[in-house]
Amino acid sequence: MEGRLGSSPLPQPQNLIGTWRRFGVTGPVYEIVDVGQMLSDDDCLMRVRLVETGEELDYRFTDILDDPREH
Repeated sequence: MEGRLGSSPLPQPQNLIGTWRRFGVTGPVYEIVDVGQMLSDDDCLMRVRLVETGEELDYRFTDILDDPREH
C-alpha cells in the first residue's frame, strides 16, 4: 500500500483485526473484524462489529486510530 497506510508509523490495517476499541472516551466498544475497500484518499474502510448489538458497519481506518483501545 502506498501513502499514509504504507508509512511505517501507522499500524497496518490487517494487524488490527481481532482488536477492540471504543468510539471516543465513553462510546460503545467495537471489534475490528475485517479490512474493507480502499478509498481514493489513501485511507481504507474497516469492518467493525459493535459488541452491545452485534451490528456490523464500515468505519474509516484513520478514525479507528483516533479511538482508544479497549482491553
